Amino acid sequence: MPLEAPPEPAASVSPSSWLGRLRKGLSRTGQTIGGLFVGVRVDEALFEELESALIVADTGVAATSMLLDALRTRVKQDKIEDAEAVRQALVQILGDHLRVLEKPFVVGQVTPLVVMIAGVNGAGKTTSIGKLAFTLQKQGAKVLLAAGDTFRAAARQQLVEWGDRNNVTVIAQDGGDSAAVAFDAVNAGRARGMDVVMVDTAGRLPTQLHLMDELKKIRRVIAKADPQAPHEVLLVVDGNTGQNVLSQIKAFDEAIGLTGLIVTKLDGTAKGGTLAAVAAASRGVRPIPVYWIGVGEGIEDLQPFVADEFARALVAD
Repeated sequence: MPLEAPPEPAASVSPSSWLGRLRKGLSRTGQTIGGLFVGVRVDEALFEELESALIVADTGVAATSMLLDALRTRVKQDKIEDAEAVRQALVQILGDHLRVLEKPFVVGQVTPLVVMIAGVNGAGKTTSIGKLAFTLQKQGAKVLLAAGDTFRAAARQQLVEWGDRNNVTVIAQDGGDSAAVAFDAVNAGRARGMDVVMVDTAGRLPTQLHLMDELKKIRRVIAKADPQAPHEVLLVVDGNTGQNVLSQIKAFDEAIGLTGLIVTKLDGTAKGGTLAAVAAASRGVRPIPVYWIGVGEGIEDLQPFVADEFARALVAD
Protein backbone atom coordinates (compact mmCIF):
# COMPACT_ATOMS: atom_id res chain seq x y z
CA MET A 1 0.00 0.00 0.00
CA PRO A 2 1.61 3.31 -1.06
CA LEU A 3 2.23 5.82 1.70
CA GLU A 4 1.04 9.32 0.92
CA ALA A 5 1.28 12.71 2.54
CA PRO A 6 -1.46 13.18 5.15
CA PRO A 7 -4.83 14.33 3.82
CA GLU A 8 -5.83 17.96 3.84
CA PRO A 9 -6.36 19.15 7.42
CA ALA A 10 -9.86 19.96 8.58
CA ALA A 11 -10.87 23.61 8.64
CA SER A 12 -11.35 23.58 12.41
CA VAL A 13 -7.92 22.91 13.87
CA SER A 14 -6.34 23.76 17.20
CA PRO A 15 -3.74 26.53 17.42
CA SER A 16 -1.12 23.88 18.22
CA SER A 17 -1.70 22.14 14.88
CA TRP A 18 0.56 22.57 11.86
CA LEU A 19 -2.04 24.89 10.32
CA GLY A 20 -1.87 27.09 13.39
CA ARG A 21 1.91 27.16 13.08
CA LEU A 22 1.66 27.91 9.38
CA ARG A 23 -0.62 30.86 10.00
CA LYS A 24 1.67 32.07 12.73
CA GLY A 25 4.67 31.63 10.48
CA LEU A 26 3.12 33.56 7.61
CA SER A 27 1.65 36.20 9.92
CA ARG A 28 3.93 38.96 8.61
CA THR A 29 2.65 38.41 5.08
CA GLY A 30 -0.90 37.53 6.12
CA GLN A 31 -1.41 40.58 8.31
CA THR A 32 -0.05 42.88 5.62
CA ILE A 33 -2.45 41.57 2.97
CA GLY A 34 -5.40 40.63 5.17
CA GLY A 35 -5.28 43.94 7.02
CA LEU A 36 -6.17 45.82 3.84
CA PHE A 37 -9.76 44.57 4.01
CA VAL A 38 -10.60 46.07 7.41
CA GLY A 39 -13.02 49.01 7.36
CA VAL A 40 -12.56 49.92 3.70
CA ARG A 41 -14.77 50.37 0.65
CA VAL A 42 -14.60 48.02 -2.30
CA ASP A 43 -13.18 50.36 -4.93
CA GLU A 44 -10.13 50.81 -7.12
CA ALA A 45 -8.13 52.17 -4.21
CA LEU A 46 -8.47 48.79 -2.48
CA PHE A 47 -7.19 46.97 -5.56
CA GLU A 48 -4.24 49.36 -5.83
CA GLU A 49 -3.32 48.76 -2.19
CA LEU A 50 -3.71 45.04 -2.71
CA GLU A 51 -1.46 45.14 -5.76
CA SER A 52 1.27 46.87 -3.78
CA ALA A 53 0.96 44.41 -0.88
CA LEU A 54 1.20 41.39 -3.17
CA ILE A 55 4.27 42.79 -4.91
CA VAL A 56 5.93 43.52 -1.56
CA ALA A 57 5.16 39.92 -0.50
CA ASP A 58 7.22 38.79 -3.54
CA THR A 59 4.22 37.43 -5.41
CA GLY A 60 5.72 38.87 -8.57
CA VAL A 61 4.21 41.04 -11.28
CA ALA A 62 2.84 38.21 -13.43
CA ALA A 63 1.15 36.33 -10.58
CA THR A 64 -0.18 39.56 -9.06
CA SER A 65 -1.78 40.55 -12.36
CA MET A 66 -3.35 37.11 -12.76
CA LEU A 67 -4.77 37.14 -9.23
CA LEU A 68 -6.13 40.69 -9.40
CA ASP A 69 -7.69 40.15 -12.83
CA ALA A 70 -9.50 37.09 -11.49
CA LEU A 71 -10.54 38.97 -8.34
CA ARG A 72 -11.89 41.96 -10.28
CA THR A 73 -13.92 39.60 -12.47
CA ARG A 74 -15.31 37.78 -9.42
CA VAL A 75 -16.24 41.03 -7.66
CA LYS A 76 -18.00 42.33 -10.78
CA GLN A 77 -19.83 39.09 -11.58
CA ASP A 78 -21.00 38.46 -8.02
CA LYS A 79 -21.61 42.16 -7.30
CA ILE A 80 -19.52 41.97 -4.14
CA GLU A 81 -19.67 45.14 -2.08
CA ASP A 82 -18.34 43.91 1.27
CA ALA A 83 -14.56 44.02 1.84
CA GLU A 84 -14.54 40.80 3.89
CA ALA A 85 -16.31 39.01 1.05
CA VAL A 86 -13.60 40.29 -1.30
CA ARG A 87 -10.95 38.87 1.05
CA GLN A 88 -12.67 35.49 1.06
CA ALA A 89 -12.89 35.58 -2.73
CA LEU A 90 -9.15 36.29 -2.91
CA VAL A 91 -8.44 33.31 -0.64
CA GLN A 92 -10.41 31.05 -2.99
CA ILE A 93 -8.73 32.45 -6.09
CA LEU A 94 -5.28 32.16 -4.54
CA GLY A 95 -5.99 28.58 -3.46
CA ASP A 96 -7.03 27.69 -7.00
CA HIS A 97 -3.92 29.42 -8.34
CA LEU A 98 -1.62 27.47 -6.00
CA ARG A 99 -3.30 24.11 -6.60
CA VAL A 100 -0.92 23.30 -9.46
CA LEU A 101 1.83 23.02 -6.82
CA GLU A 102 -0.08 20.58 -4.61
CA LYS A 103 0.89 16.94 -5.02
CA PRO A 104 1.18 14.08 -2.51
CA PHE A 105 4.58 12.53 -1.89
CA VAL A 106 3.97 8.83 -2.49
CA VAL A 107 6.13 6.06 -1.07
CA GLY A 108 5.71 2.39 -1.95
CA GLN A 109 5.15 2.31 -5.69
CA VAL A 110 8.85 1.47 -6.18
CA THR A 111 11.26 -0.06 -3.67
CA PRO A 112 13.43 1.57 -2.70
CA LEU A 113 12.24 5.05 -3.65
CA VAL A 114 15.49 6.91 -4.36
CA VAL A 115 15.32 10.60 -3.55
CA MET A 116 18.13 12.94 -4.57
CA ILE A 117 18.13 16.24 -2.68
CA ALA A 118 19.94 19.43 -3.71
CA GLY A 119 20.01 23.09 -2.70
CA VAL A 120 22.11 26.18 -2.17
CA ASN A 121 24.20 26.64 0.94
CA GLY A 122 22.18 27.59 4.01
CA ALA A 123 18.73 26.67 2.68
CA GLY A 124 18.22 24.06 5.41
CA LYS A 125 18.78 21.01 3.22
CA THR A 126 20.33 18.62 5.73
CA THR A 127 17.88 19.61 8.47
CA SER A 128 14.98 19.06 6.07
CA ILE A 129 16.29 15.58 5.24
CA GLY A 130 16.37 14.73 8.94
CA LYS A 131 12.84 15.99 9.46
CA LEU A 132 11.60 14.18 6.36
CA ALA A 133 13.19 10.94 7.59
CA PHE A 134 11.26 11.36 10.83
CA THR A 135 8.00 12.01 8.98
CA LEU A 136 8.35 9.07 6.59
CA GLN A 137 9.26 6.69 9.41
CA LYS A 138 6.22 7.88 11.31
CA GLN A 139 4.16 6.83 8.29
CA GLY A 140 5.74 3.36 8.43
CA ALA A 141 8.50 3.65 5.83
CA LYS A 142 11.99 2.19 6.32
CA VAL A 143 14.48 4.94 5.51
CA LEU A 144 18.20 4.97 4.64
CA LEU A 145 20.22 8.19 4.37
CA ALA A 146 23.30 8.89 2.25
CA ALA A 147 25.72 11.61 3.38
CA GLY A 148 26.59 12.80 -0.10
CA ASP A 149 28.02 16.12 1.11
CA THR A 150 31.62 14.97 1.29
CA PHE A 151 33.00 18.50 1.21
CA ARG A 152 31.99 19.47 4.73
CA ALA A 153 32.66 17.14 7.65
CA ALA A 154 30.14 19.16 9.66
CA ALA A 155 27.39 18.37 7.15
CA ARG A 156 28.19 14.67 7.30
CA GLN A 157 28.20 14.73 11.09
CA GLN A 158 24.93 16.65 11.14
CA LEU A 159 23.25 14.01 9.00
CA VAL A 160 24.69 11.22 11.17
CA GLU A 161 23.24 12.96 14.22
CA TRP A 162 19.83 13.14 12.53
CA GLY A 163 20.18 9.44 11.73
CA ASP A 164 20.92 8.65 15.37
CA ARG A 165 17.99 10.77 16.46
CA ASN A 166 15.62 8.94 14.11
CA ASN A 167 17.30 5.52 14.49
CA VAL A 168 18.08 5.61 10.76
CA THR A 169 21.26 4.21 9.20
CA VAL A 170 23.46 6.73 7.37
CA ILE A 171 25.85 5.68 4.59
CA ALA A 172 28.88 7.98 4.89
CA GLN A 173 32.54 8.21 3.94
CA ASP A 174 35.36 10.43 5.15
CA GLY A 175 36.05 12.57 2.10
CA GLY A 176 35.80 10.59 -1.09
CA ASP A 177 33.41 10.95 -3.97
CA SER A 178 29.79 12.05 -3.53
CA ALA A 179 28.61 9.95 -6.44
CA ALA A 180 30.25 6.84 -4.93
CA VAL A 181 28.39 7.43 -1.65
CA ALA A 182 25.12 7.71 -3.56
CA PHE A 183 25.85 4.54 -5.54
CA ASP A 184 26.64 2.56 -2.38
CA ALA A 185 23.52 3.87 -0.64
CA VAL A 186 21.18 2.80 -3.45
CA ASN A 187 22.67 -0.69 -3.48
CA ALA A 188 22.52 -0.89 0.32
CA GLY A 189 18.90 0.27 0.28
CA ARG A 190 17.95 -2.47 -2.14
CA ALA A 191 19.87 -5.14 -0.21
CA ARG A 192 18.35 -4.12 3.13
CA GLY A 193 14.79 -3.84 1.89
CA MET A 194 14.48 -0.09 2.50
CA ASP A 195 11.42 1.82 1.36
CA VAL A 196 13.25 5.13 0.86
CA VAL A 197 16.86 6.08 0.19
CA MET A 198 17.53 9.81 0.54
CA VAL A 199 20.77 11.13 -0.92
CA ASP A 200 22.07 14.41 0.50
CA THR A 201 24.34 16.53 -1.70
CA ALA A 202 26.63 19.44 -0.95
CA GLY A 203 25.11 22.91 -1.03
CA ARG A 204 26.08 24.92 -4.11
CA LEU A 205 25.17 28.05 -6.03
CA PRO A 206 23.78 27.68 -9.56
CA THR A 207 26.62 29.88 -10.80
CA GLN A 208 29.22 27.32 -9.64
CA LEU A 209 29.15 25.42 -12.91
CA HIS A 210 31.71 22.77 -11.93
CA LEU A 211 29.62 21.92 -8.87
CA MET A 212 26.44 21.82 -10.96
CA ASP A 213 28.25 19.39 -13.25
CA GLU A 214 29.00 17.26 -10.20
CA LEU A 215 25.27 17.11 -9.44
CA LYS A 216 24.67 15.81 -12.96
CA LYS A 217 27.33 13.17 -12.33
CA ILE A 218 25.68 12.07 -9.07
CA ARG A 219 22.38 11.72 -10.92
CA ARG A 220 24.03 9.59 -13.64
CA VAL A 221 25.78 7.35 -11.12
CA ILE A 222 22.55 6.80 -9.17
CA ALA A 223 21.01 5.61 -12.46
CA LYS A 224 23.80 3.05 -12.80
CA ALA A 225 22.73 1.53 -9.49
CA ASP A 226 19.06 1.66 -10.49
CA PRO A 227 18.17 2.57 -14.11
CA GLN A 228 14.87 4.14 -12.99
CA ALA A 229 16.45 6.23 -10.22
CA PRO A 230 16.47 8.82 -8.88
CA HIS A 231 12.70 8.60 -8.70
CA GLU A 232 12.43 12.00 -7.02
CA VAL A 233 14.81 14.94 -7.41
CA LEU A 234 14.04 17.58 -4.80
CA LEU A 235 15.34 21.12 -4.42
CA VAL A 236 15.36 22.72 -0.96
CA VAL A 237 14.82 26.49 -1.13
CA ASP A 238 14.76 29.13 1.60
CA GLY A 239 11.33 30.77 1.82
CA ASN A 240 12.98 34.05 2.80
CA THR A 241 14.83 34.24 -0.51
CA GLY A 242 11.87 35.76 -2.35
CA GLN A 243 12.09 36.11 -6.13
CA ASN A 244 15.64 34.73 -6.12
CA VAL A 245 14.01 31.33 -5.60
CA LEU A 246 12.88 31.45 -9.23
CA SER A 247 16.41 31.60 -10.63
CA GLN A 248 17.49 28.79 -8.30
CA ILE A 249 14.61 26.56 -9.39
CA LYS A 250 15.24 27.24 -13.08
CA ALA A 251 18.99 26.52 -12.87
CA PHE A 252 18.69 23.31 -10.84
CA ASP A 253 15.78 22.10 -12.96
CA GLU A 254 17.78 22.56 -16.14
CA ALA A 255 20.74 20.71 -14.59
CA ILE A 256 19.11 17.71 -12.92
CA GLY A 257 15.38 17.72 -13.78
CA LEU A 258 13.52 18.55 -10.58
CA THR A 259 10.40 16.65 -9.53
CA GLY A 260 9.56 18.60 -6.37
CA LEU A 261 10.42 21.36 -3.92
CA ILE A 262 10.88 21.66 -0.18
CA VAL A 263 10.36 25.26 0.96
CA THR A 264 11.96 26.01 4.33
CA LYS A 265 11.94 28.87 6.84
CA LEU A 266 8.41 30.06 6.11
CA ASP A 267 7.97 30.87 9.78
CA GLY A 268 8.25 34.63 10.15
CA THR A 269 8.83 35.46 6.48
CA ALA A 270 7.35 38.54 4.82
CA LYS A 271 7.86 36.95 1.41
CA GLY A 272 5.18 34.27 1.55
CA GLY A 273 3.86 35.19 -1.89
CA THR A 274 6.82 33.65 -3.72
CA LEU A 275 5.02 30.35 -4.29
CA ALA A 276 2.34 32.23 -6.24
CA ALA A 277 5.11 33.32 -8.61
CA VAL A 278 6.22 29.69 -8.97
CA ALA A 279 2.64 28.63 -9.71
CA ALA A 280 2.41 31.35 -12.38
CA ALA A 281 5.50 29.93 -14.13
CA SER A 282 7.20 33.32 -13.80
CA ARG A 283 10.60 33.86 -15.45
CA GLY A 284 10.35 30.59 -17.36
CA VAL A 285 10.10 28.45 -14.21
CA ARG A 286 8.02 25.29 -14.39
CA PRO A 287 5.32 25.06 -11.70
CA ILE A 288 7.18 22.28 -9.90
CA PRO A 289 5.19 20.63 -7.06
CA VAL A 290 5.86 21.75 -3.52
CA TYR A 291 5.90 18.53 -1.53
CA TRP A 292 6.85 19.95 1.83
CA ILE A 293 7.03 23.30 3.63
CA GLY A 294 8.94 24.21 6.78
CA VAL A 295 6.79 26.11 9.28
CA GLY A 296 9.07 26.00 12.32
CA GLU A 297 12.21 24.57 13.84
CA GLY A 298 10.63 21.51 15.46
CA ILE A 299 11.06 18.02 14.07
CA GLU A 300 7.36 17.88 13.14
CA ASP A 301 7.37 21.30 11.47
CA LEU A 302 8.05 19.98 7.96
CA GLN A 303 4.55 19.50 6.60
CA PRO A 304 2.86 18.73 3.27
CA PHE A 305 1.87 21.73 1.17
CA VAL A 306 -1.90 22.24 0.98
CA ALA A 307 -2.92 25.03 -1.40
CA ASP A 308 -6.14 26.13 0.32
CA GLU A 309 -4.57 26.26 3.77
CA PHE A 310 -1.55 28.13 2.47
CA ALA A 311 -3.88 30.66 0.81
CA ARG A 312 -5.82 31.14 4.07
CA ALA A 313 -2.60 31.76 5.95
CA LEU A 314 -1.33 34.14 3.27
CA VAL A 315 -4.47 36.30 3.41
CA ALA A 316 -5.14 36.09 7.14
CA ASP A 317 -8.27 37.58 8.65
